[in-house]
Amino acid sequence: MTAGLPRSEVPAAFDAGAFGYDRLVGLNPGYHKHLRLSAARLELPDGGRGLRVLDAGCGTGASTAALLKVAPHAEIVAFDASSAMIERARRKGFPDRVRFLHSSMEDLDPAGLGGSFDAVLAAYLIRNLDDPDAGLRKLRGLLRPGGRLAVHEYSVADSRLARTLWSSVAWGIIIPLGKVTTRDTTLYRHLWRSVLAFDGVSAFRQRMAANGFEHVTECGMSGWQRDVVHTFLGTRPLPADGD
Repeated sequence: MTAGLPRSEVPAAFDAGAFGYDRLVGLNPGYHKHLRLSAARLELPDGGRGLRVLDAGCGTGASTAALLKVAPHAEIVAFDASSAMIERARRKGFPDRVRFLHSSMEDLDPAGLGGSFDAVLAAYLIRNLDDPDAGLRKLRGLLRPGGRLAVHEYSVADSRLARTLWSSVAWGIIIPLGKVTTRDTTLYRHLWRSVLAFDGVSAFRQRMAANGFEHVTECGMSGWQRDVVHTFLGTRPLPADGD
């Protein structure tokens, strides 16, 4: 099983699917609820007042809306490699404290982000990177010491039942609906393949720890996405005494 499209082709696939993307994910029971749950698991105090939060790989803004729901007072910076997805997000009337940037993870310039962040939400991003380890290290570097990362991601490698369910849903629902809504299945066939090729839960927890995160945990979801979609949480360590 290949991992899907080459990284260089992924943004163009999302560009092509952008106009029908919101309608398609809106048909997925639990999609928005589970994004809000991952955002809530960051445990941002006081509605995010005085905090800066990064939405890494924001797409059309569904994850941004999830962050805004749980942290209505936070400053949110959101970026995505797909120009069409970012444009749709910008049209949704987010408040001024939400800023969208068009950038890939690889080309992201920390200097243009306005400083470090108290928390990061990365939804459906790490799986689409050529080098997940470099991506995790970059996100760690954008966090303040003690800041938390929530990775909202598919992971089915550890469960035969989850793999079977995922393929059934992908070919029975997602890919056919993608054909109807966007007249192209490239993005959704990539989604199917990339999920099957991605780390299992144990391997991804180990990957986060190996790239400098501590207190790494995993939390599941409800409904059909149980054992399919997960929240992975990790913290950038505080400096050791004397550092």
